[in-house]
Amino acid sequence: MPRSSWSLVLVLILGIGATVRSQSSDTVPLLHRPLDQLLDLNVRDGLVYYRALRSERGRLDRYVSSLNVTPATYGAWSRDEKVAFWLNAYNGIVLQTVINAYPIQGKSGTYPAGSIRQIPGAFEQIKHRVAGRALTLDEIEKTVLPEFKDPRVYLSLGRGAIGSGRLRSEAYTAARLEAQLGSTQSEFVDDRSMLRIDRLSGRMTLTPIISWREAEFIAAYDKGAQGPYAQRSPIERAVIAFIAPNLFRLEREFAAKNDFQIAFHEFDWRLNDLTGRAD
Repeated sequence: MPRSSWSLVLVLILGIGATVRSQSSDTVPLLHRPLDQLLDLNVRDGLVYYRALRSERGRLDRYVSSLNVTPATYGAWSRDEKVAFWLNAYNGIVLQTVINAYPIQGKSGTYPAGSIRQIPGAFEQIKHRVAGRALTLDEIEKTVLPEFKDPRVYLSLGRGAIGSGRLRSEAYTAARLEAQLGSTQSEFVDDRSMLRIDRLSGRMTLTPIISWREAEFIAAYDKGAQGPYAQRSPIERAVIAFIAPNLFRLEREFAAKNDFQIAFHEFDWRLNDLTGRAD
């Protein structure tokens, strides 16, 4: 599609959503409003218009720079404000990391072509200044987020990949944090990158994100060796407790029989790119 036509499409999309978004923008703190607007414009059903976002990199760069608030400012925030801050920071940094290298070129045979994993050190080496600290994306996930003791946050991280689950088209906010994390949990059972249930084979497979953060899921959801699943492992009990409230009827019946295997499927590192190509 010619660049002029692509721009027209984005203008039309923005125009359609402007009325709805204008009613909620006041509830987003000023700090996160730029990210909220960029997500609203450039994310659809969890996929990102990276080619279009690249043309607005100035706004995204300014937002990421603004995340280096003083420790005193950060310390004065509520628990939910801090959680929303770190989720937005992680997701904003991932978007910046992708467009800094977009279209991604890499030679690693371990990951798909165009994957964020083709960017050297994207998660484990590149440092970012956030709240007065120099942190990698991995450090945010492994050293900062655990203090909040809510494993739903790990399923809310936009890792720049299909396997991450659905990236929201809005920023996280303290006022709506519980509803937003609740949606992450309820949507889990209907997202094949998160959960796959095969009733015929008696098999349930889940995103490896849960295995990466196994201790946190067990601490939050395993009630110990009791009830019908007492003989299962702690992580299996935690998984069942996590998904049970939102299973559909046939899947609830499948789980109630307690005659199934649980495993973790491979993470899908393909880039969550809506355009699929670049100029």
